[in-house]
Amino acid sequence: MAGEAARTRDRVHGSATRLFAAHGYAGTSVRQIAADAGVDPALVIRHFTSKEALFLDTMHLDLGQPLDEGPVGTLGERFVRYLLDADDHVRGVFLALVRASALGPVGSRLRTVHEELFVAPLRARLEGPDADLRARLAGALVGGLLYALWVAEDEVLRAADPDLLARTYGGLLQGLLTPQG
Repeated sequence: MAGEAARTRDRVHGSATRLFAAHGYAGTSVRQIAADAGVDPALVIRHFTSKEALFLDTMHLDLGQPLDEGPVGTLGERFVRYLLDADDHVRGVFLALVRASALGPVGSRLRTVHEELFVAPLRARLEGPDADLRARLAGALVGGLLYALWVAEDEVLRAADPDLLARTYGGLLQGLLTPQG
């Protein structure tokens, strides 16, 4: 019986992850999640207590690899290229979190994600007394690019050559990561 409950929970989790990333918090109902998972809506609440709790449990981004590997001296361009190549799931999770950020716990989750997945790993790789400030400014710079591409859907940026964007925006980011003098 415990195995079936775990499988049901996993199906609900997988359905919620897909649906929230595709349609956002407001555009996804518990009934839709349940139907996609092939379960009764009451089971969704039984396993996750609320739609909000399920949203917070499913909307995760893993930015570790590009921030943790390779020399810091080339991280700016490499990270921007990684973001430009991000799949629909990464874009969907980012948009779902931003669009639901007015909800108290979601806004808190967004701050936690920003701190734990971007600022802290980056700060750990930077040198100097202002490493924390530069890591936070780098996060703001990256967030600006994602906002322009994915929220505002800036057509000029979206149509631009990805290599040129990676070099140009990556250079701006690199200036924060390894400032000259």
